[in-house]
Amino acid sequence: MFGCHLGKLFQVSVAGGSYQEGLTALLQGVPSGILISEQEIYGDLLLRKPGSDELSSPRKEPDLPIIYTGINAADTIENAGNTNHTNGSPLTILIPNLDRHFIHIKQYQDTNRTPRPGHASYASFIKYGPDDDSIGAGIFSGRYTSAIVAAGYIAKKVLEKCGINVFSYVHEMAGVQCPDIDYKIVKEYTDRYKKMRCDYDPFFQEVYVKNRVTMQMRYLEKMKIFAEIEKEIDAIRDKAPQMVSKFIREKYNVHHIVNCPDIEAAQAMTDAVNRISATGDSAGGVVEVVVSGVPAGLGEPVFDKLDAELGRMLGIGAVKGVEVGAGFRVKDMTGYQSNDRMHSEGDKIVFESNNAGGITGGLATGQDIVARLAVKPTPTIDKKQNTIDKYTKANTELAAITRRDATIVARIWPVAENFTALVLLDQLIMHYGYQHLRKIVSE
Repeated sequence: MFGCHLGKLFQVSVAGGSYQEGLTALLQGVPSGILISEQEIYGDLLLRKPGSDELSSPRKEPDLPIIYTGINAADTIENAGNTNHTNGSPLTILIPNLDRHFIHIKQYQDTNRTPRPGHASYASFIKYGPDDDSIGAGIFSGRYTSAIVAAGYIAKKVLEKCGINVFSYVHEMAGVQCPDIDYKIVKEYTDRYKKMRCDYDPFFQEVYVKNRVTMQMRYLEKMKIFAEIEKEIDAIRDKAPQMVSKFIREKYNVHHIVNCPDIEAAQAMTDAVNRISATGDSAGGVVEVVVSGVPAGLGEPVFDKLDAELGRMLGIGAVKGVEVGAGFRVKDMTGYQSNDRMHSEGDKIVFESNNAGGITGGLATGQDIVARLAVKPTPTIDKKQNTIDKYTKANTELAAITRRDATIVARIWPVAENFTALVLLDQLIMHYGYQHLRKIVSE
């Protein structure tokens, strides 16, 4: 398998599968000197994990990360104060699968002869043969996106040090759209939403707030606690406070389920998805990613254009389209309408629109970068579907599957956010290196 690697200077490799021992993210190019903790990585992981609301699959994976390599286990000299700082070596994050029970494996064994329409199960069987990791879809499962989120959190942390902020939200779901809102307000909303999710996540409270797992523990000590948590998943989940929409709105001013900065639109999205799900079907939508603080000129021409690199988000399962700026709407514009005219105000260049999404010629203009992802409906549905027996080629029928996500739009936005950060940090390292070299040779 050759496609699980991303980046040139900031490199990420992911491995693992839905019902393997877990998932792994291996990062190279992480600068030394960054204080990092598993708790803060989990703060992003909890945003995409299943089983946290009425729209997602009931699978109960905690998605608890372990930083295995790449940070200092102790001060490098006495009282140096650099314990848990990145040290420049490859950084490895492990995400063990804890909700991996035989009853669920047996469900896959009973249905793996019949590929699920919309899934990769038929194509991967043809490619890899009968040893294909088809229990839970393996690397083709949405589980692998947890490794992207974990790696992308590290990238976001570095970008923030450089004045670059990446955030994402649900723009459309089940045909209900979020109205246009100033991006500063959107950023503030997503920050509040993330805070609410941490406050209400039972594993965040039980594992990290109560210090059951700390950065001072060795790997084997942490795994002993993880083995205990595996047996306590249901008990810990039962401790979760009830998410009362009215109270959450009053306290956090966010919707209790959907990260959409218009609360009324978020509720309309939820209602629309539930109506579709009640019929056994599923819904799709659109996720929007916004990046502020990007230096003009970031990007590399031709094959590594910044917008082309963002197009790599088609690598996220269920994403079937990526557009930047006005995207496909440019086909209905004239050149005058599409062009982002500009003028100067003192030393500042001001653009009068952003149809290019902050990128022209593959290079950043200095405006906000805006990208949207089209997310297809969840292919696992509670309806019988025509399929084939992949061993005999006989026509057959796939039984309805009830353990499913009504939509995955509400879980994909953190994946898009953190994937974008991976792309941008790789490009930023190239950009800083080139600009510094250009300055040296021109002196």
